[in-house]
Amino acid sequence: MRINDVPIDDTFAEAFSMHMNRTIITACDEEWARVTAQEATGFGTSIIMSPAEAGIESVLTPEETPDGRPGARVIFATAKKSALEEQLLARISQCVLTSPTACAYDDTPNPKETYPVGRKIAMFGDGFQVKKGPIGGRILWLVPRMSGTFVIQENFGRTKGVAGGNIIYFCRDSAVGMTSGRAAVAAIEHVEGAYTPFPGGLVGSGSKPSSQYKGLLASTNERYCPTIRTLVPETEVPRDCNFVMEIVINGLSEDAVRVAMRTAIETVCQYPGILRITAGNFGGTLGKYRIPLHELF
Repeated sequence: MRINDVPIDDTFAEAFSMHMNRTIITACDEEWARVTAQEATGFGTSIIMSPAEAGIESVLTPEETPDGRPGARVIFATAKKSALEEQLLARISQCVLTSPTACAYDDTPNPKETYPVGRKIAMFGDGFQVKKGPIGGRILWLVPRMSGTFVIQENFGRTKGVAGGNIIYFCRDSAVGMTSGRAAVAAIEHVEGAYTPFPGGLVGSGSKPSSQYKGLLASTNERYCPTIRTLVPETEVPRDCNFVMEIVINGLSEDAVRVAMRTAIETVCQYPGILRITAGNFGGTLGKYRIPLHELF
């Protein structure tokens, strides 16, 4: 199978379940909403070592937000159910409450349960906080702060989502790898329910879930490292390839992840210098979801 003459391997991406919350962050303008969202989703790459896999799903217009201001949808994902409330409390209180003009509202579809995150964070008001609502179906807390009132929804939801969807692609050089990767991440922002948790949405250090060193949960996936391909008999790196990129995609549903993977492949294949596209999997040992690349089209 080829797209724009780029070979697509007959393989699958392996994904797994995580506990997720979707939150809307609003602010005085779009740029500041994105800045706040980036802070709130920071250190949210791989659950191997990060406390959550977090990222920006999309940027919202004032017509799409609860308070009629520009905003950003973000998704937080944790491996353990018990960790999600803790991450919401930490990230919203430290990164949204502290951000001038920013406010936070839950946007989790069909939540399995809710956490009183807003009520707990509202205690920052030290007795001056006020409960309002329901307003537009939401119970809100108004908290005084130096930059004006912080508005936060009382309850934030939890649902089950899918993490670990991915594509790996081989590039002639770093320039085409970075340019195509950024374009793919921008395109994924238009896929509802999907997001890319790594820095700028791009993964420069794909890993395998094993190591020769005791206690290390993951290590470099040497089969995809151009600089050592002559030392690795089972290397996957083509001879003309000097740069390998991975894009990891999480989502609120398997369908969202599939659409985002297809979007990423279609975008990347528009760029000259892309040599081949594959996906990362470990024979089904990592997760229960298998997403074959050829089935995406």
